[in-house]
Amino acid sequence: MQTKVLVVDDESALCELMEAVLSSAGILVNTLTDSRAAAVRLQKEKFDAVFLDIRMPAPDGFELSRQVRAGGFNQKTPIVMMTADNNPAALRHGFEAGASFFLFKPIDRGRLMRVLRATQGSIQREKRRFQRVEVRCKVIIYSDKTKLEGTTLDLSLGGLLALTTVVLPAGSRVEVHLTLGPDGPPVRGVGKVARVLGEDRMGIELDQISTAHSERLQEFLLPLITQLCPKD
Repeated sequence: MQTKVLVVDDESALCELMEAVLSSAGILVNTLTDSRAAAVRLQKEKFDAVFLDIRMPAPDGFELSRQVRAGGFNQKTPIVMMTADNNPAALRHGFEAGASFFLFKPIDRGRLMRVLRATQGSIQREKRRFQRVEVRCKVIIYSDKTKLEGTTLDLSLGGLLALTTVVLPAGSRVEVHLTLGPDGPPVRGVGKVARVLGEDRMGIELDQISTAHSERLQEFLLPLITQLCPKD
């Protein structure tokens, strides 16, 4: 099925540019300059990715993102926030509102296609929040008084598949500590066991992670995700 995205920006010229570039890549593009109309459409229609301008008449991109993440068809759809502001506070605000990636203005084909490649994994994998990358990292999983040590079999911005000697029941709340490299403290997040695969594997969905740890995880995974996607 053709990939379908929604672009929301109150500047019609930018919408036209986005539509031209994405359409040339075989993407079905829907554009809206009215954020109120976008809020209604996002509740009624499923998209594979959503591009939101941060600065718009109410509801702005932050509020639209929060509405999407609160529930509905697009709760787990990748959200790319578009902005000319690279201030860390703005980025933190965006991640806290539910942004998956940022696309910085002025937008050109190269930047847009790099972000699009980064989101392709999540678009193609059925209802998975982000591209899963086969990567081995040390992981420690805490649940109540239980501590499990193991390794990741795959990892994404929204979760991981862990190999451990013992598995926890599906639905168990867990705290995860990921060691992404030889330097720096582990990335920490909280989530639940979403599925159990046999006696030694479990999929964990992360639903609580700080902005700083989310940014570190994205920095680690983004180059790996890009390598898996075909170049334009």
